[in-house]
Amino acid sequence: MRQLTIPRFPTVKQSIHTELRKRVQAYFDAKGISSSGSAKIFTKALFFLIAFIAIYVHVVVFTPAWYIAVLDCFLLGGFVAAIGFNVMHDGSHGSFSTNSRINKLASFSMNLLGANHFMWHMKHNVIHHTFTNVDGIDDDIEAGFLLRMAPTQKRYKMHKFQHIYFWFLYSLLYVFWIFFTDYKKYFTGKIGNVNINKMKVTQHIGFWLTKVFHAAIYIVIPILTVGWLPWLIGFLIMGLFAGFILSIVFQLAHTVEHASFPQVADIESNLLPEEFALHQLKTTANFATKNKLVSFLVGGLNFQIEHHLFPKVSHIHYPAISKIVKAVCMEYQLQYIEYPTMRKAIGAHVRFLRQMGR
Repeated sequence: MRQLTIPRFPTVKQSIHTELRKRVQAYFDAKGISSSGSAKIFTKALFFLIAFIAIYVHVVVFTPAWYIAVLDCFLLGGFVAAIGFNVMHDGSHGSFSTNSRINKLASFSMNLLGANHFMWHMKHNVIHHTFTNVDGIDDDIEAGFLLRMAPTQKRYKMHKFQHIYFWFLYSLLYVFWIFFTDYKKYFTGKIGNVNINKMKVTQHIGFWLTKVFHAAIYIVIPILTVGWLPWLIGFLIMGLFAGFILSIVFQLAHTVEHASFPQVADIESNLLPEEFALHQLKTTANFATKNKLVSFLVGGLNFQIEHHLFPKVSHIHYPAISKIVKAVCMEYQLQYIEYPTMRKAIGAHVRFLRQMGR
């Protein structure tokens, strides 16, 4: 097998990324504010974390009637996703706070939910954010033989129906992530085709402590308090609901009918077609940016274009800087993919999957 060669972005004289950074920085300078989070984001994070713990205690310790427990488990799944979007995600990118220790603490909220932060950082921050929608490198568009997520991937007959069965597969994300993909990355030392950085001793210890903690809190204690079958049903409700929300939000940002899937044209030069900013604009989409409830719940990830261009800027600033990004795109006649509602974004995703299945 030919060894994977990581592609590079071309160097250009007039970089759109440089122009965007200059204008966005001018916005923060004029306002006299930090690009990281504020009291607003801390309050939101506290709300999600306290609500999650309270519901967990209610369903596990107080063991309510089954119909209330079912509702609790759905809520737990929703809060798993909300904590991931609003706390862990900004913390992982270093945009939650101006304090690096607080950012680290926020990023490790992922470990409380059972996933390993080291693996996420490599998969998301390093690989996905750099090589968005590049088949063979971006693991976010790799679903094995079950889904065809890029034009360059092999098509099987079953893909003709992927726009119908994807709903179920997406719901498996959280459970699969916790119990399989984290371990696969750990033991193979790879995320997809890309080698991960060598783990330090503390990172190895952290990996196993996370898994032991998850087993104790989410499996052992609930089984002891409510029994094996009620635990299994409740865990699946929580896990499947969280998995679907996490999957659909991230997929609406990149695997839609207007997004591109760039590839290296010349193997010898090993260059991608566009500079970094143009690459992100062509591979990323926004959705429901006028819907304040959606923005609140998904941690601004409906402003995915702004997030990919400025990952170290907190999501609370995305509505403001999106105006700057749009203005630059209009000025330079650049593509800016945006779907006005969640429903239309889902429609664009379904049409994309149908197209990939043909």
